[in-house]
Amino acid sequence: MADKASDSAFMQQALALAAEAAQAGEVPVGAVLVHNGEVIGRGRNRPIESADPTAHAEIGALREAAQNLGNYRLEDCTLYVTLEPCAMCCGAILNARVRRVVYAATEGKTGCAGSVLNLFDHSKLNHHSCVEGGLLSADSTALLQAFFQSRREQQRQRVEPLREDALRPATEWFQGLPDFPWKSHFLSDLPTLEGLRMHYLAEGPQASADTRVLLHGIPGWSYLHRGAIARAVEEGARVIVPDLIGFGKSDQPKREDAHTAAFHVNCLLQLMDRLHVQGARLQVLPSIRWLGQALLNAASPAFSTLEVLTEEDQNAVDSLALNAPYPNRGHRAGERAFLSFGGVP
Repeated sequence: MADKASDSAFMQQALALAAEAAQAGEVPVGAVLVHNGEVIGRGRNRPIESADPTAHAEIGALREAAQNLGNYRLEDCTLYVTLEPCAMCCGAILNARVRRVVYAATEGKTGCAGSVLNLFDHSKLNHHSCVEGGLLSADSTALLQAFFQSRREQQRQRVEPLREDALRPATEWFQGLPDFPWKSHFLSDLPTLEGLRMHYLAEGPQASADTRVLLHGIPGWSYLHRGAIARAVEEGARVIVPDLIGFGKSDQPKREDAHTAAFHVNCLLQLMDRLHVQGARLQVLPSIRWLGQALLNAASPAFSTLEVLTEEDQNAVDSLALNAPYPNRGHRAGERAFLSFGGVP
């Protein structure tokens, strides 16, 4: 009977190799091959760096193990891999006569250990490896999701080029922040933005009779409203929380004079129009009450009332979360501009 503690320990080694693959820009998959309780082969995905379509993690582990044993037969061995093997890797595993395969996350598109098909259980093949899936699946899935999210962000940035007079917060700055499951939305085609990219959160049913628009304070960004977002969704409301240009995940102009009341009012009104917001409760912190009043004075159908919250209505955060979008002084031009307004820009 397999030792579950040992299985987990070996899979952790495979996960470490998967993380190395991600750092190298490869899909994060790692594998280790074990014989008599000892790791004799290690591999991680490297098809891009090696220009080799066969350079999957499993193949690397099999090759190293065969060299170490001096035998292409790897009987009485267990392969631990962080993602369900594809058809190519299954074939190599079967040809090596690997006794047991343990994988973490399933692969619904190419997995051939039970997802798309199960080559290990094919009746006409002359060898059948024992297969077990799901060990530390959540850890592997998290690695994969983070990798592909970062790749999508890079692709989006290529589609939405950064203006030379602005800075763009990096995705990795925001990874690991607790209690913040909300999906990010970005747009850059509003007329006033002139190519700057604006970030916002939009949760709850669009048809809700109760729409709330929350503006973060200074200093701050949308993360500080995470508790209010959760409460609004629980109450059946639609809630929209933008990051003002210069703050949070939105693009950050390098110059303080890029920030004027008219600029921010127009950006927000155009965002409300794009999202078809009407009759919303506009909720602001005291530090930007002037902006809330300017939006209400614009007589836009987007807003029905202005509610000034207390600073206590924001969720307290540690300095790491508060400063995540602002790694250095260059990223704080917006904050400096708003603080210099003195309430009347």
